[in-house]
Amino acid sequence: MGFISITQVDELFWLGRYSERVYTTIRLFSKRYDIMLEQDSTYGEFCSMLEIPNIYTSAEDFKYRYAFDQENPDSIFSNLMRAYDNAIVLREEIGSETLSYIQLAIYEMNKAASSRAPMIEMQKVIDNILAFWGIADDSIDSEDSRNIIKIGKRVERIDLYARLKMPQAEMKREVDRLTGRIDRCSLHYRKEVLLRLNELVLEPQPDHHAIVHEIEQIVE
Repeated sequence: MGFISITQVDELFWLGRYSERVYTTIRLFSKRYDIMLEQDSTYGEFCSMLEIPNIYTSAEDFKYRYAFDQENPDSIFSNLMRAYDNAIVLREEIGSETLSYIQLAIYEMNKAASSRAPMIEMQKVIDNILAFWGIADDSIDSEDSRNIIKIGKRVERIDLYARLKMPQAEMKREVDRLTGRIDRCSLHYRKEVLLRLNELVLEPQPDHHAIVHEIEQIVE
Protein backbone atom coordinates (compact mmCIF):
# COMPACT_ATOMS: atom_id res chain seq x y z
CA MET A 1 0.00 0.00 0.00
CA GLY A 2 1.44 3.36 -1.03
CA PHE A 3 1.62 6.48 1.07
CA ILE A 4 -1.56 8.58 1.12
CA SER A 5 -1.13 12.26 1.92
CA ILE A 6 -3.39 14.18 4.31
CA THR A 7 -4.81 16.02 1.30
CA GLN A 8 -5.61 12.76 -0.48
CA VAL A 9 -7.28 11.36 2.64
CA ASP A 10 -9.56 14.40 2.70
CA GLU A 11 -10.31 14.12 -1.04
CA LEU A 12 -11.09 10.40 -0.80
CA PHE A 13 -13.34 10.98 2.22
CA TRP A 14 -15.30 13.72 0.45
CA LEU A 15 -15.48 11.73 -2.76
CA GLY A 16 -17.29 9.11 -0.70
CA ARG A 17 -19.55 11.68 0.93
CA TYR A 18 -20.53 13.54 -2.23
CA SER A 19 -21.16 10.39 -4.25
CA GLU A 20 -23.42 9.11 -1.47
CA ARG A 21 -25.18 12.48 -1.24
CA VAL A 22 -26.01 12.36 -4.94
CA TYR A 23 -27.21 8.76 -4.71
CA THR A 24 -29.48 9.21 -1.68
CA THR A 25 -30.90 12.61 -2.63
CA ILE A 26 -31.82 11.40 -6.13
CA ARG A 27 -33.65 8.46 -4.56
CA LEU A 28 -35.49 10.80 -2.18
CA PHE A 29 -36.20 13.33 -4.93
CA SER A 30 -37.57 10.67 -7.29
CA LYS A 31 -39.97 9.36 -4.66
CA ARG A 32 -41.41 12.84 -4.19
CA TYR A 33 -41.29 14.01 -7.80
CA ASP A 34 -44.75 12.75 -8.78
CA ILE A 35 -46.26 13.99 -5.51
CA MET A 36 -44.91 17.47 -6.25
CA LEU A 37 -46.75 17.42 -9.57
CA GLU A 38 -49.98 17.46 -7.53
CA GLN A 39 -49.02 19.33 -4.34
CA ASP A 40 -46.90 22.46 -4.54
CA SER A 41 -46.36 22.57 -0.77
CA THR A 42 -44.34 19.37 -0.47
CA TYR A 43 -41.06 20.87 -1.67
CA GLY A 44 -40.96 23.01 1.47
CA GLU A 45 -41.15 19.85 3.59
CA PHE A 46 -38.36 18.37 1.50
CA CYS A 47 -36.10 21.37 2.17
CA SER A 48 -36.94 21.26 5.86
CA MET A 49 -35.99 17.58 6.15
CA LEU A 50 -32.59 18.17 4.53
CA GLU A 51 -32.13 21.47 6.40
CA ILE A 52 -31.41 23.43 3.23
CA PRO A 53 -32.74 26.94 2.44
CA ASN A 54 -36.10 27.03 0.72
CA ILE A 55 -35.15 29.49 -2.02
CA TYR A 56 -37.71 28.17 -4.50
CA THR A 57 -40.76 30.00 -5.81
CA SER A 58 -42.87 27.00 -6.84
CA ALA A 59 -42.80 23.24 -7.23
CA GLU A 60 -41.73 23.66 -10.87
CA ASP A 61 -38.90 25.99 -9.83
CA PHE A 62 -37.84 23.51 -7.15
CA LYS A 63 -37.91 20.47 -9.45
CA TYR A 64 -35.52 22.11 -11.88
CA ARG A 65 -33.27 24.20 -9.66
CA TYR A 66 -32.83 21.64 -6.87
CA ALA A 67 -31.93 18.94 -9.37
CA PHE A 68 -29.97 20.78 -12.06
CA ASP A 69 -28.98 24.35 -11.15
CA GLN A 70 -25.19 24.37 -10.77
CA GLU A 71 -25.39 27.89 -9.31
CA ASN A 72 -27.39 26.43 -6.42
CA PRO A 73 -24.87 24.97 -3.91
CA ASP A 74 -27.53 22.58 -2.56
CA SER A 75 -28.51 21.09 -5.93
CA ILE A 76 -27.92 17.47 -6.85
CA PHE A 77 -25.85 18.56 -9.84
CA SER A 78 -23.63 20.79 -7.66
CA ASN A 79 -22.93 17.86 -5.35
CA LEU A 80 -22.17 15.62 -8.32
CA MET A 81 -19.67 18.20 -9.58
CA ARG A 82 -18.04 18.27 -6.13
CA ALA A 83 -17.66 14.49 -6.35
CA TYR A 84 -16.07 14.96 -9.77
CA ASP A 85 -13.72 17.69 -8.51
CA ASN A 86 -12.40 15.27 -5.90
CA ALA A 87 -12.25 12.34 -8.32
CA ILE A 88 -10.33 14.24 -11.00
CA VAL A 89 -7.48 15.18 -8.65
CA LEU A 90 -7.41 11.55 -7.46
CA ARG A 91 -7.14 10.11 -10.97
CA GLU A 92 -3.76 8.52 -10.26
CA GLU A 93 -5.04 7.02 -7.01
CA ILE A 94 -8.44 5.72 -8.16
CA GLY A 95 -7.72 5.07 -11.86
CA SER A 96 -9.24 6.43 -15.06
CA GLU A 97 -11.89 3.69 -15.28
CA THR A 98 -13.22 4.53 -11.83
CA LEU A 99 -13.25 8.24 -12.67
CA SER A 100 -15.12 7.52 -15.91
CA TYR A 101 -18.27 6.49 -14.05
CA ILE A 102 -18.47 9.89 -12.36
CA GLN A 103 -18.04 11.45 -15.79
CA LEU A 104 -20.84 9.26 -17.15
CA ALA A 105 -23.07 10.34 -14.26
CA ILE A 106 -22.46 13.99 -15.24
CA TYR A 107 -23.33 13.15 -18.85
CA GLU A 108 -26.64 11.61 -17.72
CA MET A 109 -27.40 14.61 -15.48
CA ASN A 110 -26.94 16.91 -18.45
CA LYS A 111 -29.33 14.75 -20.46
CA ALA A 112 -31.86 14.75 -17.62
CA ALA A 113 -31.75 18.55 -17.39
CA SER A 114 -33.16 18.85 -20.92
CA SER A 115 -35.38 15.77 -20.87
CA ARG A 116 -39.17 15.68 -20.73
CA ALA A 117 -38.83 12.62 -18.49
CA PRO A 118 -35.88 13.60 -16.26
CA MET A 119 -36.35 10.83 -13.73
CA ILE A 120 -35.52 8.19 -16.36
CA GLU A 121 -32.15 9.83 -17.01
CA MET A 122 -31.57 10.38 -13.29
CA GLN A 123 -32.00 6.66 -12.71
CA LYS A 124 -29.01 6.28 -15.02
CA VAL A 125 -27.10 8.67 -12.75
CA ILE A 126 -27.84 6.31 -9.85
CA ASP A 127 -26.70 3.36 -11.97
CA ASN A 128 -23.39 5.09 -12.69
CA ILE A 129 -22.83 5.95 -9.03
CA LEU A 130 -23.40 2.28 -8.16
CA ALA A 131 -20.99 1.28 -10.93
CA PHE A 132 -18.45 3.79 -9.60
CA TRP A 133 -18.57 2.22 -6.15
CA GLY A 134 -18.30 -1.26 -7.63
CA ILE A 135 -15.32 -0.54 -9.86
CA ALA A 136 -13.62 1.44 -7.09
CA ASP A 137 -13.83 -1.60 -4.84
CA ASP A 138 -12.52 -3.85 -7.58
CA SER A 139 -9.78 -1.77 -9.18
CA ILE A 140 -8.28 0.60 -6.58
CA ASP A 141 -5.15 -1.16 -5.39
CA SER A 142 -4.88 0.61 -2.04
CA GLU A 143 -7.13 -0.94 0.59
CA ASP A 144 -6.68 2.23 2.63
CA SER A 145 -8.04 4.37 -0.22
CA ARG A 146 -11.00 2.04 -0.73
CA ASN A 147 -11.82 2.12 2.97
CA ILE A 148 -11.61 5.92 3.21
CA ILE A 149 -14.12 6.28 0.34
CA LYS A 150 -16.41 3.81 2.08
CA ILE A 151 -16.13 5.66 5.40
CA GLY A 152 -17.06 8.92 3.66
CA LYS A 153 -20.01 7.17 2.05
CA ARG A 154 -21.14 5.74 5.39
CA VAL A 155 -20.76 9.04 7.27
CA GLU A 156 -22.87 10.83 4.67
CA ARG A 157 -25.52 8.12 4.72
CA ILE A 158 -25.84 8.31 8.52
CA ASP A 159 -26.09 12.10 8.31
CA LEU A 160 -28.83 11.95 5.65
CA TYR A 161 -30.71 9.08 7.27
CA ALA A 162 -30.81 10.99 10.56
CA ARG A 163 -32.10 14.12 8.83
CA LEU A 164 -34.74 12.03 7.06
CA LYS A 165 -35.68 10.28 10.34
CA MET A 166 -35.22 6.84 8.84
CA PRO A 167 -36.29 3.77 10.87
CA GLN A 168 -34.13 2.90 13.86
CA ALA A 169 -33.08 -0.47 12.42
CA GLU A 170 -31.64 1.22 9.31
CA MET A 171 -29.83 3.82 11.40
CA LYS A 172 -28.31 1.12 13.62
CA ARG A 173 -27.25 -0.92 10.59
CA GLU A 174 -25.34 2.03 9.12
CA VAL A 175 -23.65 2.89 12.42
CA ASP A 176 -22.68 -0.77 12.87
CA ARG A 177 -21.14 -0.80 9.39
CA LEU A 178 -19.23 2.40 10.12
CA THR A 179 -17.99 0.98 13.42
CA GLY A 180 -16.78 -2.19 11.75
CA ARG A 181 -14.73 -0.39 9.11
CA ILE A 182 -13.44 2.89 10.50
CA ASP A 183 -10.40 1.35 12.24
CA ARG A 184 -9.32 -0.28 8.99
CA CYS A 185 -8.03 2.94 7.40
CA SER A 186 -5.72 5.87 8.14
CA LEU A 187 -8.54 8.35 8.68
CA HIS A 188 -8.29 10.02 12.09
CA TYR A 189 -11.58 10.07 13.99
CA ARG A 190 -12.96 10.80 17.42
CA LYS A 191 -13.58 7.53 19.24
CA GLU A 192 -15.83 9.18 21.83
CA VAL A 193 -18.12 10.38 19.05
CA LEU A 194 -18.42 6.88 17.61
CA LEU A 195 -19.28 5.59 21.09
CA ARG A 196 -22.04 8.19 21.46
CA LEU A 197 -23.43 7.32 18.03
CA ASN A 198 -23.67 3.68 19.00
CA GLU A 199 -25.53 4.69 22.17
CA LEU A 200 -27.88 7.08 20.36
CA VAL A 201 -29.10 4.53 17.82
CA LEU A 202 -30.00 2.12 20.62
CA GLU A 203 -32.32 4.55 22.39
CA PRO A 204 -36.05 3.66 22.19
CA GLN A 205 -36.67 6.97 20.39
CA PRO A 206 -33.40 8.07 18.79
CA ASP A 207 -32.62 11.79 18.88
CA HIS A 208 -32.06 12.41 15.18
CA HIS A 209 -30.74 15.94 15.68
CA ALA A 210 -28.15 14.62 18.13
CA ILE A 211 -27.10 11.96 15.61
CA VAL A 212 -26.60 14.62 12.93
CA HIS A 213 -24.55 16.70 15.36
CA GLU A 214 -22.36 13.76 16.36
CA ILE A 215 -21.74 12.36 12.88
CA GLU A 216 -20.58 15.77 11.68
CA GLN A 217 -17.97 15.79 14.48
CA ILE A 218 -16.57 12.30 13.94
CA VAL A 219 -13.63 13.13 11.66
CA GLU A 220 -10.79 15.08 13.22
